[in-house]
Amino acid sequence: MFFADSLFGSMELAILVKLILAALAGGAVGLEREKHGRPAGLRTHLLVALGACLMMVISEAFMVKYGAYDAESTVRLDPSRVAAQIVTGIGFLGAGVIIKEGISVRGLTTAASLWLVAGLGMSFGMGLFAAGVMATVLALISLIFLKKLEPVINKDRYLEMNISAQNREGLQDELEQIFSEHRMRISNVRSHLDLQQAEITFDYVLTQHHKRMGRALSERVAKLEGVHKIRYH
Repeated sequence: MFFADSLFGSMELAILVKLILAALAGGAVGLEREKHGRPAGLRTHLLVALGACLMMVISEAFMVKYGAYDAESTVRLDPSRVAAQIVTGIGFLGAGVIIKEGISVRGLTTAASLWLVAGLGMSFGMGLFAAGVMATVLALISLIFLKKLEPVINKDRYLEMNISAQNREGLQDELEQIFSEHRMRISNVRSHLDLQQAEITFDYVLTQHHKRMGRALSERVAKLEGVHKIRYH
C-alpha cells in the first residue's frame, strides 16, 4: 500500500518521485482553477501540494534520524504533529482567496481545492500513491464535469437592489407589489430617510428561483413616480 522508502536503492530518488507526483497532482487541480481566472491558480496549487509533500517527507526523516531513541530519552517524537500543522496552516491560504461582496461569497471552491491539494501532497509524501491518484482524479471530475450540471440545478438566486426616490406615501407598497408580481420574495430590507432632501433609499435583498430578474425589475421600478436612482447586482 505504501511506496518503498527507497527506489533502485536510492532514498533520494524515491523522494524525488514523491515530490514530482505531488507537484503534478497539485498542478492539475490548479490548472483548472487558472482557466477560470481564480487568484489561486496553477502555481499556487502546485506549490501547496509540493510543500505539503515536502513536510511529510521531513516528518518521516525525523523518525529515521531519531527513531532509535527510546522512551527514557529526553527526545520525544510525534511525526503526526507535522501533518496536523499542515492542515492548520492551509487554512490561512484558504481564507485569503475567499471574497465577500454584499450577500455574495466567492472563492469557496478555490479555498477547498487548496485544502485538497495539501492533502494530495501529504498522500504522496507518505507514499500513498494510489490514494493520491484516486483523489486527484475525483477532484478533477468534480471541478470540471460537475460544473456542467450547475445550469440544470434549480437553485435560489439572490438579488440586491438599491432604490432612491423622492419620499411619498405608498411608494414602498408599490415596490412590494412589483416584487410580488415577479414572484420575488423579500429576504431583507433596509431604508434610509433624508428629511432635508425628502428622499428615501431602500436596500432590498430579494430571492427568486431559477432565472435572473434584475433588468426586468429595474425597468418596472423606473416607471414609478419619484424614482431617480436604481442599482442592482
